[in-house]
Formats: sequence, structure tokens, C-alpha cells
Amino acid sequence: MPELVLSPALVIFIIAAYFGILIAISWFTSRGKADDNHSFFTANRQSPWYLVAFGMIGASLSGVTFISVPGEVGSSLFSYFQVVLGYLLGYATIIWVLLPLYYKLNLVSIYEFLEQRLGYWSYKTGASFFLLSRVIGASFRLYLVAIVLQEAIFESYGIPFEITVAVTIALIWLYTFKGGIKTIVFTDTLQTFFMLLAVGISIYLISEELGFTLGAMVDTVADSQLSQMFFMDDPNSKQYFWKQFFSGALITIVMTGLDQDMMQKNLTVKTLKDAQKNMFWFSIVLVIANLFFLTLGALLYIYAGEKGIEVPETTDRLYPMLALRYFSPITAATFLLGIIAAAYSSADSALTALTTSFCVDILGLDKGGKAGSKQTRLYVHIGFSVLLLLVILAFNLLNDKSVINQLFKVAGYTYGPLLGLFAFGYFTKFKIHDKLAPIICLMSPVLSFYLDVNSKQLFNGFEFGFLILLANGLITFIGLLIISNGRMKEEISLS
Repeated sequence: MPELVLSPALVIFIIAAYFGILIAISWFTSRGKADDNHSFFTANRQSPWYLVAFGMIGASLSGVTFISVPGEVGSSLFSYFQVVLGYLLGYATIIWVLLPLYYKLNLVSIYEFLEQRLGYWSYKTGASFFLLSRVIGASFRLYLVAIVLQEAIFESYGIPFEITVAVTIALIWLYTFKGGIKTIVFTDTLQTFFMLLAVGISIYLISEELGFTLGAMVDTVADSQLSQMFFMDDPNSKQYFWKQFFSGALITIVMTGLDQDMMQKNLTVKTLKDAQKNMFWFSIVLVIANLFFLTLGALLYIYAGEKGIEVPETTDRLYPMLALRYFSPITAATFLLGIIAAAYSSADSALTALTTSFCVDILGLDKGGKAGSKQTRLYVHIGFSVLLLLVILAFNLLNDKSVINQLFKVAGYTYGPLLGLFAFGYFTKFKIHDKLAPIICLMSPVLSFYLDVNSKQLFNGFEFGFLILLANGLITFIGLLIISNGRMKEEISLS
């Protein structure tokens, strides 16, 4: 295999310059009184909607998308785009149902709705499920990208994995600990730009090396077997169109609309109308961005075939391998910026959202007129930074990709109870025996896991795939209905 095309000095310079820019943005956005708790949590609701929209693209795509979607084209073709189309239905639901609710109730944490509607224990349960799922999900995403960077770059320079991860998280903490979500809005914008730039430059340079004009590149990708997008034949298949389409909608509703990490950015926008405008344009650009990732994936496989390059057994390694060892230094440098941006745009916002949710939902800071302690917030921020580090190192010690993938899937199960809680709170007018809500929400993922594992035997070959999220939420909803105890006397106006 060819040597890395970037020298150690250049790699260090690129990373140092990149984080230097992020720290400068942090200083600029946290001047004056911008580092108080309310500003940390909400950015005083003064964020420009277009910056939020653009920055959310990077947080939504993450490092897993950056390396996995192009690599997965070899086995799943363009079928992932069916899920992406479903995102549009999910975002429409967020725009017209969830955002009006959050703005009407003037929420700092979206889980405060559960307290107002269902009660104290439902509120704490919802927030706890978010904290659990975000710690696992954010750690896993950062772990995957750190592994790629370690194997592709830093290992060759003798830098231990533990040092790579520790320095990375320390740098993220450094540029987020004062400005919080206000800093994230601006840094995510920069990081989204670098991520999309990396994809665009890679597509252009691969096409140029293969002798393609823009039209020829589009025709070659469209005519290849890799570009098959729609699968309508087998309803039992995980790739069946309607299964993936509605799964995409559900994933969006739960992992964006019911996720403090994603919605915290939206709630920094001053008005509901601007927040809705932000979500609309964000969803359109995100669909186009995913199409670019899939096109890049097809070109990577076409390039490898033309040049006689063996595709790695783990397809996630294809893009890093070609970019860092076969393409030009310019492409390699852009890829390095892109993969760092993809990883840290999701990690920094997750760290801020975890800090916000724990402070507001668990400790009660910045609620009921209480100013709270900046020192407490600082300790929580440090605590979650250390926790992310420990979880990532635990993933690395396991060193078993099948176990790691199951852990990531477990994080997906934790969103089902959130879906059930919010759906019950929004669509019904029943009260519940609130102290029983944690039991229902703990039982739901267990039952869902049983259904998922035994679905072929129980349902004549049917596989849930991502639709297990719907089953999970439905089980929670039914459980809450069972423990309900009559209609509300005083209704919360949701319209």
C-alpha cells in the first residue's frame, strides 16, 4: 500500500490551524456576558436562522455518514436515499407540530414539556433516556472516526490512540466551555463548510483523473449498477422502499425533533417563523448533500476498479484509504479537514446538549427564575467530557466490531420511549400514574429487542429494520395508556 501523501508536519499544522480557528470563534462568541448559563443554553435566542440551518447539516451527517455512506454504496447501492426521502416527511412534522409546541411553551430543554404534561417522573425519565442515548451515540461516532484517523494517519507517527482521543476531547471542551450553544452555532457552520468542501473536491478530482467531464461523470454514475435507488419488490426486505421511507421519517422525528442536541440549535433562533424557515432549508440542503455522498461512493468504487485497487474488507476504510494514500495532497488535506469537521461538529454539539440537559432537567438550573451556578455548569461540562473519553476508550478495549455495532443499536432503542412519551403527551388528553412511567419506558426497549430478534419467526420472514423504532414507541404509548387515570382537568393548549 502506498505511503501517506501528507507529511507529519503538514498534518500537525492543519489540525493546529483548524482548532485555532475554532478557539478564536469561541473567544469572539463568548465575550462580555455571553458566558452566563442562559446564554450557554439558549444563545439568548439571537442566532441567525441561516447559520443554524447550514450548521445543522454537519451535525446531522456526522463522521459516520462522512465515511460510511460512500463505503456502503458497494453493498447497498443507493438504497439509503429512500431513507433520506423519508427525512422530508419527518422534518415537515417537526416544522408544523413540534416547533410550534416548543416555542409556545418557551422551553430551554424540550423535555420540560413532559413535566408540564405528564409529570415529574415522566420528565426525568425522558431526559435520562436522552442522556444515555447521546452519551453512547456521540461516543460511538467519535470512536469510529478516531479509529479511522488513528489507523490512517496518527499510528504512523507513533501517537497512541488514547492520546489522540484525550487531546481531541480536551480541544472540544476548550472551545465550548464558555460560549456553549452560541459558539456551536458558528463553529458548526464552519465545520459543515469543510465537510461539504471535502466531498465536492473529491468528486471533482476523481472525475478529472478518470477523464470525465461533469456530464460524463453524471452519466457514468447513473448508468452503473451502483446507482439503483428504489427497491419495490420484496416487502420483507430491509431495503423495501416504504419500509425505509417511513423509517427515515421516524428517525428524523425522534433523532432530531425529540433530541435536545438537535433542537437546542433551533431554539436559539428568535422567532418560530425563522426556526421553521431554518428547518425547511436545512432539510432541502441535507437531501442534496446526501445525494453527493452517494455519488462520491459510486465514484470511489469506479475509481478503485479502473486503477485495480483492492477494496478493503471494511468498506468504511475505502474513502480514507484512497484520499490519504492515492489521491493528491490537496485532496488528502481537504479530506483530513472534512473528517475532523464531520466528527467534531456532532461531538461538540452533543457535549453542549448533554451539559444543558443535565443542568436544566436533572439539576434544575436556569428554571423558575433561578440563575444557577456557572461553576456547577462548568463541572458538569468537564464531567461529560471525561465520560465521553472513558466510553470511547471502553469501546476501544472491547475491540469487537460486532459488539460495538450492537452497542450503537442499543442507543437507537432508547429513542423509542421518547417517541411514546411525546406522542402520548401531544395526542391524548389523559393523565397517567406518573411514578409508573419509568417502568413502562424500561420495559419497552426490552420487548422491542425481543420482537426485533425474533421477527422472522414471529412474522413470517418480516424484518423490522429501522421500523423497530415505531414498535418501541407504540409499546411505550400502549403502556402509558394502560397506566392512565382519566382526562386532564386543565389542558395545556398545544395549538
